Amino acid sequence: MIGKLNHVAIVVPDLEIASTQYRGIFGASVSDPVDLPEHGVTTVFVNLPNTKIELLLPLGDQSPISKFLERNPAGGIHHLCYEVVDIGLAAEKLKGGGMRILGDGKPKIGAHGKPVLFLHPKDALGALIELEQI
Repeated sequence: MIGKLNHVAIVVPDLEIASTQYRGIFGASVSDPVDLPEHGVTTVFVNLPNTKIELLLPLGDQSPISKFLERNPAGGIHHLCYEVVDIGLAAEKLKGGGMRILGDGKPKIGAHGKPVLFLHPKDALGALIELEQI
């Protein structure tokens, strides 16, 4: 059901410093920052030959990742994103298998303009999993 790894998301305390590190020290291609108010984040994508790294910064005090950054002031890995062909079908199959979908259970439009869902970490071996329809 899941396809390839789309990206690994890392919460960072300073998006400019993190972007500069990936661009300057690692020599990677880094996108411009994009605010995603519906998700409460500002995001930057580091494009790699085999996947992407998503750098996340809270957008406002109500951001769902603000608490993550409070617990991890230096930042850290936040979630893994896997691609799926049909997010509705994937959601039904996962719910049937006992997995919980966060939020209202309905896909939202993610950073790539495609539908996404998040699975509860307690149901996914302790990892927050994002599914993105390709």
